[in-house]
Amino acid sequence: MEDQSEIQKSRVDSYVLTEMTWPEVEEALKTVKMAIVPVGAHEQHGPHMNESCDAVLATEMAKRLAAAMHPQVLVTPTVNMGVSPHHLNFPGTISLRPETLLAVLRDMVVSLQRHGIDKVLFLNGHGGNQATLSLACASFIQELGVACYYAKTTASAKKAMKEHISSTLFGHSCEREVSEAYYLAPHLVRSEQLEKGDIVHGGCWEGLRPGNPLQGFYYYEKMTRNGCIGDATRASHAIGKAIVEEALEELSAALWPLLSETVQAQAEHEDRELAS
Repeated sequence: MEDQSEIQKSRVDSYVLTEMTWPEVEEALKTVKMAIVPVGAHEQHGPHMNESCDAVLATEMAKRLAAAMHPQVLVTPTVNMGVSPHHLNFPGTISLRPETLLAVLRDMVVSLQRHGIDKVLFLNGHGGNQATLSLACASFIQELGVACYYAKTTASAKKAMKEHISSTLFGHSCEREVSEAYYLAPHLVRSEQLEKGDIVHGGCWEGLRPGNPLQGFYYYEKMTRNGCIGDATRASHAIGKAIVEEALEELSAALWPLLSETVQAQAEHEDRELAS
């Protein structure tokens, strides 16, 4: 049985709503200035990762970020499904429409606002959610007066990725993601089944990847036969630690100044951005 003093210590070191009672939340709200909403997906991750991967990694990153910024942030329940239509031809994937995800996030933000929280970070573990999260942030500041931000969980760990990731095509069930899982949630990985991405060369997807003149939709099996890209066989706990810890430093450094900024100032900034 886990030591009760350790359980209590973890609650004191970070505020996680799913692990708190309402009197504990009431006390926490005296110092909390921002909520972190982990946003993930339920989709295929090849033969060597659980389909809950994105949601679990977003949750674990959110908890660590909350600990680093305690007692000024709390973590909400995870949105564990996302916009994943490109993975639907692999068994098990469950996808939300963008408008469904937007509606869920809006209701969560309205609930948080009722409790006095007017700043929200959507900490995202799935690239397919990015466009919807951008729209959510632009909409909610104008409609609700809540300053919302979004970030990919480890995208800011640029130094560690440059040092440790050698695949030119990576980002899904690859050495980066598997390494992050080894560090944050090793139960997600089937280590004995690790595979490189079985890439389909010559398809239209090659002209639609980030960095190209055009972007567009394509089904994932058009790019990879086994649902993976990159080379998961190169993953390690050490690489995961380097990526995660750098990302946590970068995220907390970016968030600290926002905690003292008024929502009105943020709204005026958004208005200037929209007008430009």
